[in-house]
Amino acid sequence: MNYGQYAFRVPPEKQVRVITDTDAKCEADDQFAIVHALLSPKFENIGFIGAHFGAKRPGGMEKSVQELEKIFDLMSFDPTGMIYPGACGPMPDEQTPIDSPGAQLIIREAMREDPRRLFVTFQGPLTDLASAYLLEPRIAGRLTAIWIGGGDYPNGRPEFNQNNDIHAVNVVMGAPIELWQVPKNVYEMMPVSFAELETKVRPCGKIGQYLFDQLTQDCAYWPSSLRSDFRTGETWVLGDQPVVGLILYEHRFCYDIITAPRIDAATGQYLYNGQGRPIRVYQSVDARLILEDFFAKLQLFAKTTRMFDRL
Repeated sequence: MNYGQYAFRVPPEKQVRVITDTDAKCEADDQFAIVHALLSPKFENIGFIGAHFGAKRPGGMEKSVQELEKIFDLMSFDPTGMIYPGACGPMPDEQTPIDSPGAQLIIREAMREDPRRLFVTFQGPLTDLASAYLLEPRIAGRLTAIWIGGGDYPNGRPEFNQNNDIHAVNVVMGAPIELWQVPKNVYEMMPVSFAELETKVRPCGKIGQYLFDQLTQDCAYWPSSLRSDFRTGETWVLGDQPVVGLILYEHRFCYDIITAPRIDAATGQYLYNGQGRPIRVYQSVDARLILEDFFAKLQLFAKTTRMFDRL
């Protein structure tokens, strides 16, 4: 990626490898986090995996891949070797992985010898991580997974990303994979207003206009969300943005280390048997830092793009 728009430089020893797994066309906030990752010079973006929308919405993975391709096109970034299809749907049980180019990307990069830390971020279901682990358990100690999903602690409850593949969540919760979880009550700490986005995002070139317009139009993919009590008519929640923000700044005093639960398939609640391994569960995130960093990078990208266009 072209990071020439920045006057600062990230020291090589602070750079990390990142794979982004996203149900990119499921709702309108994934796109903001994808662009944020693409514009962050701390990241060597290894690849982007298109994820499914759950068993009740077939074809989601293909739509996610198409949305990733659209974002790369709007930003004039070369997608060659960067976009991979993930699983077409959820795992049928906790023993049966779903092989895919996305799962193979996770395995290949985790097993590659590289001193830089590998983060694999999940803005949707955990299918591709669980499948990669079942296919190659040795990846467990070679990556850090960040997941947007799960109900609030300690009891849990039904939550969209969790419910789209509870088998995969239980595999990951039981595996020795380093996991940072951002549950529902925390990712909802990322509210924005449409007026704010109209002033800070929409003027930022083709990609800024697209991010704003696809969020505010009455899109066929999520009309029910616009009618729900969760949406106010003038605000939205950029709930996937912490996957980027927590890599940029770890928020070292904003999480607890807890014993990983299992998820009850019927209720979505957390079950504790005293035998789980430790995971990191965030209790809060700094929305100001994460959102302002995104706005600044998008504006600098648009400024640089306009300069190149004039040449």
